[in-house]
Amino acid sequence: MIPTARLLLLCAAIAASGGSAFAQDRSVKFLVGFPAGASLDTMTRLVAERMRVTLGQPVVVENRPGAAGQIAMTALKNSAPDGLTLVMTPLVTVVTAPHIQSLPYDAFADFAPVSHTANFLFAFGVNAQVPANTLAEYVALVKRDAKYGNYSSAAPGSLPHFFSLLFADKAGLGMSMNHIGYKGSAQAMTDLLGGQIAAFMGVVSDLAPQHKAGKLRVLATSGGQRARDLPEVPTFVELGYAIEGAGWYAAYAQAKTPRDAVERLSGAINEALRSPDVRQKVEAMGLEPTGTTPAELARIHRSDYDKWGPVIKASGFKPGS
Repeated sequence: MIPTARLLLLCAAIAASGGSAFAQDRSVKFLVGFPAGASLDTMTRLVAERMRVTLGQPVVVENRPGAAGQIAMTALKNSAPDGLTLVMTPLVTVVTAPHIQSLPYDAFADFAPVSHTANFLFAFGVNAQVPANTLAEYVALVKRDAKYGNYSSAAPGSLPHFFSLLFADKAGLGMSMNHIGYKGSAQAMTDLLGGQIAAFMGVVSDLAPQHKAGKLRVLATSGGQRARDLPEVPTFVELGYAIEGAGWYAAYAQAKTPRDAVERLSGAINEALRSPDVRQKVEAMGLEPTGTTPAELARIHRSDYDKWGPVIKASGFKPGS
């Protein structure tokens, strides 16, 4: 048996650390609110395997798909604040969704930022039959014939959808740009290549292979700099449109998780993203691995929340519309 004095000291240490003294003897669980096999899931598994070595404890990935990531976020909200449960999520659950609908969680109050893990840029492409080789030619074409303004994104209410609305506004196209909703990028890309829709705003990794194969033309990308996979394609900013945006993935913990546990997890995630093997594999998926402090993720989260809120409000978008 543990002597009473030692037991009291151990209990005091655990209480002071919010319980994190037990954390190193138990598994860390990474929740992912989307199905296995997607880029978010694949990246999380790469990071988790490297974290296992760094932390010296098991790190498991558990998929909780459904409701566009909200099921996993709600599970995190209701988890114990012991530093043993994390979520890896795209920005939709904490940036765009709170502006669109009532959620079972508060995107700021219920979660502790841990690390921003990756960025991904958007690209705007047209099918090979559209008689436009540049963005300027496409804008002029839509102004002459609105049928070329029929475009899609991965899903209604996605960030590429709202970025498209920014572009339409800046280009003076207004109602000539008509968003056609799909459930996922696969069918939208099929219809784009088949000529059923004229254009598509999606992530660079969806469009780059088809662009390089000559099956469609990417006219612009969304970053402050040209996309690594499409260095020949100018950005919207280069072409005179003051719009810039990127999607991202990030890790969050339960809001009351002790600071020392958050910092420890952040350090392990960032070390994983710095490792050459993980970095190479993440970049091969069309992602830009990042890795930040909790404070920097908090700043990015708030900045994008404030940036996209007015755009979403002005669009009048509602779930199911």
